[in-house]
Amino acid sequence: MSPMKAAYLPGDSTTVLKEASVPEPGYGEVLLRMKASTICGSDIRCIYHEHLGKGPEGYQGVIAGHEPAGQIVRTGPGCRRFQEGDRVIVYHISGCGVCNDCRRGYMISCTNPKYRRAYGWQRDGGMADYLLAEEKDLVLLPDELTFADGAQVACGFGTVYEGLEKVGVSGNDAVLITGLGPVGLATGMLCRAMGARRIIGIDVVSERMELAKRLGLCDAVLASGTDNVSQVLDLTGGHGVERAVDCSAHPVARATAIRATRKWGRIVLLGEGNSVEFNPSPDMIHDQKTLYGSWVTSIWKMEELVERLVRWNLHPADLITHRFALDHVADAYSLMASGKCGKVAVCFDEELKV
Repeated sequence: MSPMKAAYLPGDSTTVLKEASVPEPGYGEVLLRMKASTICGSDIRCIYHEHLGKGPEGYQGVIAGHEPAGQIVRTGPGCRRFQEGDRVIVYHISGCGVCNDCRRGYMISCTNPKYRRAYGWQRDGGMADYLLAEEKDLVLLPDELTFADGAQVACGFGTVYEGLEKVGVSGNDAVLITGLGPVGLATGMLCRAMGARRIIGIDVVSERMELAKRLGLCDAVLASGTDNVSQVLDLTGGHGVERAVDCSAHPVARATAIRATRKWGRIVLLGEGNSVEFNPSPDMIHDQKTLYGSWVTSIWKMEELVERLVRWNLHPADLITHRFALDHVADAYSLMASGKCGKVAVCFDEELKV
């Protein structure tokens, strides 16, 4: 097979595209023809601008991209479930499979430093013509969903779904979303599907605020500012929201999410990095609030999410504002880094023609 094109991130806000050999699947592995690989904000923060990760969790100079979806073109010996022609999503962490976290399906928190390898971070990812994946890391992609839908399930939508399942969202709830990047937009989409009666979003980027309004993901969108808590209280009859989801990782936005939540409410933090300051007694304890942290999701929750997306007729690809061919991957990362967009995808074959 001819060499393939592949993208790498040297850590200086640039992208390098060069040739690489097409891998051959070994025992329990499959070779995917890539169809869609979306860009995650964590790639921008931790790899694209600079390499922040250290040790076994740092970027190892591999092919970039940890949100892949594709079609199996070759299987290695020992594969038990998937076969050539299957459409699949790749859970973006390959774990050891035998530690307690892996047995729970949370390979994201695999405790084995030798065998825990994230696609696009420590092992080759989806920004290439082909991807070598382990069969155990695959989720079947139903025909009702596109590859671009599936790529977002691989990380962003899976992460949001886990967080919302922890706090519980229903028709009884008003929800505040701080940060309307791709994760925040996904939160609005899933909250709407789960029946949230009122969704309020806060952001600083006008393009993302407009996208949230245009797609009907938020009932009210507020520009980030010092009056946000009082504005949310005004929109909720003075009570605050039942549920708040921080997708921004900004210290002020996180504090806003906590303080704009009503008594007995629940807050979940999804955005990575940074810090937050709040006063435990008035902000949390006296109002009996609960604060959750949530990191990605388990592979069985991803399978459940895929089933529900079909049931809800919900398409994560609706959040994609820009699609690029692999030859223009540098433009894709640059745009995503600017923040003036929704989700950005590198696409192949039929997904590029949408």
